[in-house]
Amino acid sequence: MNKYQLYRQISKNKKLAAKRHPMFERNKAMKIFGYCFAAFWAVYLIIIGIALAFGLSDASCEAYDYINGGFIIFLTIDFFMRLGMQETPAQDIKPYKLLPIKTNFLMDIFLIKIGLGVINLIWLFFFIPFSIKAIWLLPHYGFLNFLSYNIGIWLMFVANGYWYLFWRTFINQKMIYILCPTIIYGALIYFGMVNQEWLYNSSMNFMRGFINGNLLSYIGVIAFIFVFFLINRFFQKKFIYKEISKFEKVKNVRSREMSFLNRFGQIGEYLKLEIKSVQRNAVVRKQFITGVICMLMLCALFSFTEVYDAGFMRTFICVYCFACLGVITLTSIMCVEGNYIDGLMSRRESVLSLLKAKYYFNCMMMIVPILFILVPIFKGKVGIWEVLGCLFFTTGVIFPFLFQLAVYNNTTIHLTNQLTKSGQSSKSQIIVSMVALFVPMGIMYALITLSNQTIAGIIMCIIGLTGTILNPIWLRNIYKRFMNHRYENMAGFRQTR
Repeated sequence: MNKYQLYRQISKNKKLAAKRHPMFERNKAMKIFGYCFAAFWAVYLIIIGIALAFGLSDASCEAYDYINGGFIIFLTIDFFMRLGMQETPAQDIKPYKLLPIKTNFLMDIFLIKIGLGVINLIWLFFFIPFSIKAIWLLPHYGFLNFLSYNIGIWLMFVANGYWYLFWRTFINQKMIYILCPTIIYGALIYFGMVNQEWLYNSSMNFMRGFINGNLLSYIGVIAFIFVFFLINRFFQKKFIYKEISKFEKVKNVRSREMSFLNRFGQIGEYLKLEIKSVQRNAVVRKQFITGVICMLMLCALFSFTEVYDAGFMRTFICVYCFACLGVITLTSIMCVEGNYIDGLMSRRESVLSLLKAKYYFNCMMMIVPILFILVPIFKGKVGIWEVLGCLFFTTGVIFPFLFQLAVYNNTTIHLTNQLTKSGQSSKSQIIVSMVALFVPMGIMYALITLSNQTIAGIIMCIIGLTGTILNPIWLRNIYKRFMNHRYENMAGFRQTR
């Protein structure tokens, strides 16, 4: 079997694996929603590309020079967008290790598959309509220049994909490595574009080489792809064996008793379970760290820039700083427990104690956004009543709304899998998370528009405090409804283990 035949067979196997997944039949509506969402973003990028092509046509220099000079911005967005869309080949290659196929041969196939992936074509929805007006229709250029430019754009995003794969290998080991590419991109943008213009000018000249068909530009990006192809093959080979022997690491994990929680009885035991899940389980830990990083980044933008100082985006940042951690972690509530749901159901009212522990744990985590948002408070960008309103509205309205998913979630999340491969999101999860994010923002923005920031914060604070104080009532209601659905839910958890 040659590489082309193996490539086709692996692609066929991946399609069959998706069809045979227990959630395939349940998620047809979700797939339609996903296709519509993808179509929306494709149209959105096309509109932006056309708008920029016409908007920059009267500028002092050519429109493509503006875009080419700031191409690092597209690469940065593309890099972080891949965190939720592209995984390393190590998870996919494990089953094929049982076959008499050389590891290098297999790794080449999977790396080629990543290079030819659809994810590298997404940005062409922006650049093709942009370059039709900005390059093809210009009198001194033509179709060949347009084609040459877009091939170069595609190669740049393929190179960025291999660059991402290199860092993702280390991020999968320790999440702290996410800081390395963040610092690199941030430093390049600040020192190369904001503070000085050397990166802007270099990028503009390099990308112009694609338009003119300059071989040096193509050789440069192809050499980068080849080097990182070899680097990724070397590191991914090591990563495969770490994935295969991952279970051995569990034996060396040191247990912490956390005896200070013993005084809370059964709820205290489940609080220990929540804390240990964040510390030990790959999916839960990455959900938590992702939420914290999102809050930190948004608060940093809010604190040190003027982008979100007024209007709807100011309200958006204030609400999202408190809500994003809960939305990320609670959207999959009870999915982790699907791994041991049979033992959980064997004890009377243990589910109620678990729900209380989850609620108290997420309320305690509100300390994190409070610490992050202190800087905007001290700078006077946001009032104390707005902050309190967002805080208590999160614990008293958003959390109860997200907890409703405990009744309907019946898909097990595999704790040792990567986050993007741990399960498929259901239609209810997507809808609830969207509502939990955007409805509070709309309410707060409407209150601010009708009155002022202080009164809006006080009203949201009163509403949120009411829901927070009444948590024993609505938690017991969720528990009773969960028990009414328990057989259906347990069947779903067992099917998706």
